[in-house]
Amino acid sequence: MKVSKYLRGSGRFLAFVFVASVLWLLFDMAALRLSITDVNGQLMKDLVLKERQLDKTQKTVTTNLRRYPVQKVNPDVEASERSEQFRRQVGEVYRGKKPRRMNGEKKAKPGVHDLAGSDPKVDVDQNQNPSVRKISPIHKVTPGIATEKEVLAKTKAPSPGQDGKHTKLQSNGTIPPQTPPKRPPKDSPQDANTFQKIEPDALKHAVQTIQIINKGESVVRGNVTAKPPQHLVNASSIQTRELLNSTSVRKKDGLHKVMNLDVTIKPRDTDAPGQFGWAAEVPLDDLEESKRRWSEGYFNVFLSDRIPVDRAIPDTRPQECMQNLVHDELPTTSVIFCFVDEVWSTLLRSVHSVLNRSPPHLLKEILLVDDCSTKDYLKEKLDAYMAQYPKVRIIRLKERHGLIRARLAGAAEAKGDVLTFLDSHIECNVGWLEPLLDRVHIDRRKVACPVIEVINDKDMSYVMVDNFQRGIFKWPLVFGWSTLSTDYIRKNNIKVSDPLRCPVMAGGLFSIDRKYFYELGAYDPGLDVWGGENMEISFKIWMCGGEIEIIPCSRVGHIFRGENPYAFPKDRQKTVERNLARVAEVWLDEHKEIFYGHGYLHLLDKNLIDIGNLTEQIQLRKKLQCKSFKWYVENVYPELEAPLAKAEGLVFNVGTRKCLVQEKGSLSFGICDLSKQSQHFSYSWVRTLRQNNTCVSAQVAERGVALEACDNTKPHLRWLHKSNKILAEHLIAETHFQHLCLEAGSEGDIVSLKPCDGSSPYQKWHFTHYFAQ
Repeated sequence: MKVSKYLRGSGRFLAFVFVASVLWLLFDMAALRLSITDVNGQLMKDLVLKERQLDKTQKTVTTNLRRYPVQKVNPDVEASERSEQFRRQVGEVYRGKKPRRMNGEKKAKPGVHDLAGSDPKVDVDQNQNPSVRKISPIHKVTPGIATEKEVLAKTKAPSPGQDGKHTKLQSNGTIPPQTPPKRPPKDSPQDANTFQKIEPDALKHAVQTIQIINKGESVVRGNVTAKPPQHLVNASSIQTRELLNSTSVRKKDGLHKVMNLDVTIKPRDTDAPGQFGWAAEVPLDDLEESKRRWSEGYFNVFLSDRIPVDRAIPDTRPQECMQNLVHDELPTTSVIFCFVDEVWSTLLRSVHSVLNRSPPHLLKEILLVDDCSTKDYLKEKLDAYMAQYPKVRIIRLKERHGLIRARLAGAAEAKGDVLTFLDSHIECNVGWLEPLLDRVHIDRRKVACPVIEVINDKDMSYVMVDNFQRGIFKWPLVFGWSTLSTDYIRKNNIKVSDPLRCPVMAGGLFSIDRKYFYELGAYDPGLDVWGGENMEISFKIWMCGGEIEIIPCSRVGHIFRGENPYAFPKDRQKTVERNLARVAEVWLDEHKEIFYGHGYLHLLDKNLIDIGNLTEQIQLRKKLQCKSFKWYVENVYPELEAPLAKAEGLVFNVGTRKCLVQEKGSLSFGICDLSKQSQHFSYSWVRTLRQNNTCVSAQVAERGVALEACDNTKPHLRWLHKSNKILAEHLIAETHFQHLCLEAGSEGDIVSLKPCDGSSPYQKWHFTHYFAQ
């Protein structure tokens, strides 16, 4: 009744109007939906037609494009301004963003993407010794001018490592397990969204640009004019004259920007495992095979074999490097790889990275020194493969010599002005060579090292390394990495692209003037196989007038392996120890006792190990008029803790409250007096209690002590002090099988040997100054 009351008269009319309005609104919304669907359908139809047009155009292309074309001179300032716009615009297309507008620009059109990655850090030891570097996943890939299919393919996948986070060290100084960058699924929402962001006008412009390139016409890119190369299979086939005339914009003072070359054998498969430095994954069905093959190289050989030998990797150089200039007339280089039983795919990837990313007119040759490998694939098969590259020569050693002498064999055959030594499991990055050669060109006594980045041994991903890192060593000659402090960087106004003075090189990757290498005496030929050669040549360079620099604008990825996949002709540990002992005896001067005191006292026994004849090396150092190791510490590596003694000063006896005195060839006690030199003793790194060249010796048979000339090789001159928690304050005779300690007489008149007693104050001794425990 209440409802019918409201539907009488005008109420009925209002209800009718309301219902009619709702129905009209519903029909209107349905019509609008149909209209939107038609528009979207037309847009999708246009995109499909454009894709088909791209495929049709692709079939007519006869020249495969590099990711980085050969650069040519562009003196036209106006063209340079247009090139910057072009580079930025196509870069926006690659990233799937709308082109941005500059002041005074009209609507932007896409151009070629030219990007550099950011930084990160890992603690790796080039000599397989534990040290710490910070690392982080790769951030971006660096595409160059690509084919039409590549343009569409790249718009469907985001750049790797977009989180851009850096790895934090754990409290114990080690690196937590790394999460390598992984390729997003093809059908991920991110991929779809990225593709939808491409505007039809931008896509049309990109297509037109690529069509121009395929026709062989020049395209403005950045500050250069790029032209598609004619020879793509072999980088060495590019003529020197072409490159000299096609470097980036030449300045009047004979400088140019670094060439961003990256030659590919064929159009790159963007979906290939490990492409663009992505982490590759082992299928579940192949996990057992992957584990089984690990010992072939002590990294994931299974994945290495599935990654393209010329894969693209991210350009990890600091952005400032893009504006740096190098000299026009750079020297040529011979790149030397030494290997023994190296994994096939890894060796090929190393060689291709040099061929593909080095200016051919600067790459004189690549020398592959085979240190008597046993693998069949490294014989006739390797010869046949490398025969297609005229710049590659293989030198085969008839017997195993080890890395050091293999490098000497390669250097003897080299014809380039500069020797560039590389490990055989690396990947050179874009623009890696010219910055190294430029430093050598500026000063032939400079030895240039690239920033060594990380190729993950488990998933083969390319991991960037933070800036401002340099090679150092800690006792006993253990190589490591150290980051410059923020205060030091700010105080010295060091830019991210500036070369860094490096106390010790990692040893595996560096460029050195060939003649200077031999002027320095090359490597010590007495060093065996592997180990210590980086220390030897580093000390030699610095102390004999040269410099070692790390060049941030040159980057090379390296697989750091936990073990050596090859056998040593002799025991590995003894080989390395022997090499280090040779280095210490020739170059460390009085600091060599610090080396021996850090666990290598047994090397002083010549009956136990023969380090060989050092006469030639000592004479070479005199001939070159090299500076002292003390100079090296003060001027090159002042951060090194290198006290010449563990303790020194007065030797105070707790029981007698007096100090030890040496007078007239015997020991006695007296009232402590710092002004008296007769009371000054030192406790050395080789555990001798000495005053000048006179040492205190334990006379076990007589239970007494005597004074005799110091000789670091004699065990009976050694005393343990601060090495035993229970007897920390005692001086314990090291050679006796029982614990015999130095004891003062209760009257403070004699010194003798007595069985150690932790509670006796007459056996407790204190030095005035302690420098190390």
